[in-house]
Amino acid sequence: MKWRNAALVLSVLGAAVVAAAFYGTRTHAGKGACPAASVAVADKLKPLAHGEIAALDVASPPKPAAAIAFDGPGGQKLSLADFKGRALVLNLWATWCVPCRAEMPALDKLEAAAGGPKFQVVAVNVDTARVERAGQFLDEIGVKRLTRYADHSGDAFETLRLAGAALGLPTSLLIDAAGCEVGVVAGPANWDSPDALAAVKALQGG
Repeated sequence: MKWRNAALVLSVLGAAVVAAAFYGTRTHAGKGACPAASVAVADKLKPLAHGEIAALDVASPPKPAAAIAFDGPGGQKLSLADFKGRALVLNLWATWCVPCRAEMPALDKLEAAAGGPKFQVVAVNVDTARVERAGQFLDEIGVKRLTRYADHSGDAFETLRLAGAALGLPTSLLIDAAGCEVGVVAGPANWDSPDALAAVKALQGG
């Protein structure tokens, strides 16, 4: 009887060890979805979350950016995967959102100052009605550098909301060259400030 009890205990313990190893591996795999370089980028960003970008919430650890889709200026279908290899400030905005409208000139200046092969501001308009207003507004304020991306279905914002990355507008995600979300800014920010430019440099691994 004692032998049987001991065998049963060993059997239960063995199953627990196997389960722990299995689930531990799954958990580790999830945490390891973003490379060490993304963790290094996040570490560089943490001390830069102050001043004009004090609202920057740095991810710990970084995670793969949610898969969202939107349209390019010619109506072509795009996704974040199309930008992999380039660091991004992904900004969701709408014309009915007053703070969104206020920060567009700063985003345009950020693109002018830092945009290039390694970095881009991807500003996605998410108006679902009277969609022509977005282009009219950008023309009126003289936005010239920003490519005019749009998602008039509302799916992009909903995807980010369900992923916990967006609670309202504007929302800006900092995504590194590996396609990992390393930070988020909820609300408007002064994107052409020295604080923001320093963060963008760190986002590129600089």
